[in-house]
Amino acid sequence: MAMQERGPRWLVPGDWDGLLGLGLDNLIQILLILSLCRGVLGYPDRLIFGVIIPATGMSLVVGNAAYAWQAYRLGRLERRSDRTALPYGINTVSLFAYVFLVMLPVKLTALGQGLSDAEAVRLSWQAGLMACLGSGVIESAGAWCVAGLRRWLPRAALLSTLAGIALGYIALGFLLRTYAHPVVGLAVLAVILLTYYGNLRLPIPGGLLAVLLGIALAAATGLLRLDPISWKVNAAQVGWHLPRLQLGALWQARDQLLPWIGVIVPMGLFNILGSLQNLESAEAAGDRYPVKGSLLINGVGTIAAALLGSCFPTTIYIGHPGWKGMGARIGYSWLNGLLMGLGCLFGLFGLVGQLVPIEAGMAIVLYIGIVIAAQCFQATPAAHAPAVVLGMLPGLAGWGALLLKAGLRAGGAGGAGPPFGPALLLPLQQADVWAAGAFALEQGQIVAAMLLSALLVYVIEQRFLAASACAALAGAGSWFGLIHAWRFTPADTVLNLGWGTGADWALGYLVMAAVFAAAAWAQRRSLRGVRSVGDAPPR
Repeated sequence: MAMQERGPRWLVPGDWDGLLGLGLDNLIQILLILSLCRGVLGYPDRLIFGVIIPATGMSLVVGNAAYAWQAYRLGRLERRSDRTALPYGINTVSLFAYVFLVMLPVKLTALGQGLSDAEAVRLSWQAGLMACLGSGVIESAGAWCVAGLRRWLPRAALLSTLAGIALGYIALGFLLRTYAHPVVGLAVLAVILLTYYGNLRLPIPGGLLAVLLGIALAAATGLLRLDPISWKVNAAQVGWHLPRLQLGALWQARDQLLPWIGVIVPMGLFNILGSLQNLESAEAAGDRYPVKGSLLINGVGTIAAALLGSCFPTTIYIGHPGWKGMGARIGYSWLNGLLMGLGCLFGLFGLVGQLVPIEAGMAIVLYIGIVIAAQCFQATPAAHAPAVVLGMLPGLAGWGALLLKAGLRAGGAGGAGPPFGPALLLPLQQADVWAAGAFALEQGQIVAAMLLSALLVYVIEQRFLAASACAALAGAGSWFGLIHAWRFTPADTVLNLGWGTGADWALGYLVMAAVFAAAAWAQRRSLRGVRSVGDAPPR
């Protein structure tokens, strides 16, 4: 009873263990932002360190402070000292989805249209801002209508959709990188697997041990090189970078909303339902938090990120029971926000990235991809497993299309060589590579995956009219070019919006809808026949 009377404390010894784990997770996400913005998107350092990273840091300060205050306030009301604040940080899945499904396509399209690199970077960044803002608005609005979303959307449809992205863009991408640097990658992966799946107790958090081992092996194998020029470039970014409101950039990006609505809406819905699951996990561990307030904090944190210039949403993290089991309470949350925020505002993570190569922590991100994919099967009815698998395929196809186009560009197409065009398709088809299908699945892949998975859930449950409605929705989306319809640019394939641009796919889905409607009609007729036989008087 003494525990109940002490009330909450802002910092306890167990918070330091929790900080190591949560801070390490956020550190890896920030290093990923640096790596992807520099290496994949080609953004200049003045944009990364002057705008994106400081805004990311402020979103972490806002969210962690709010969740710490929420836990403290509820602990005082309940006279409890054992409440653990909700873990919070950068959304890994949204990070990859927005880079590869929004920001990179916008940049490549702009370059293909003859715009300068600086203009292409500006448009790409603005598209990311709009995507992040849209996600935050959806998350905030979802705080009031989450019950309806739960009833309307089959869990398999949402989880499998994101699992395809997690498997392709996160898990497989980092698995390839692991085997490209096996000494570092496999050793770090072994520690992560032992810690997170083998439940091996270690004197320090397993994630921290994995990173320390990775740094040591990277240094020993020559993977970690402290290049004086790179060190000087990153040291030049150290200084006070106060974020500013980017309302003008968001207003200029208003035309970017419709083309990417097929990514923004599903990602927002996923974040809402993912947060719900994490709230349920926290409640199972003994910490019940109000759904509306918790979702609203998450949404406001993401909106703050977008308004200040970050393209990357935040989220409630999985693993609340793990942090609670470590003894973390409230301090690990606000300390994480404070330290990550200061590191972002002072531009320190460029130097940290020099000392902590991404290979040292990529097994943690690989683990996240595995968790998301495994969760699809664990959190859905066993009978819906085929729908889960079907929902994964468009994401994997999209990732395959990304690799295919990167390979074509590396071979000279779209640059000094021939531009992207129909001539590329026949040689690939003769090699049994159906690039046209991959490019079609790439466009609007999240929406397509959601509808296909939901469709199969309804078929499994013999709700054939609902399945027909899903097919009809997919057909309508295809007709207007929101999904599947694509066209070549000189160096890419992009969404082809317009009246009837996806007519072939629309017709295919229309036939599919008709088949399901016919099945529903046959089902009703069969049921009427069974009833009439049952009602007939005995002879």
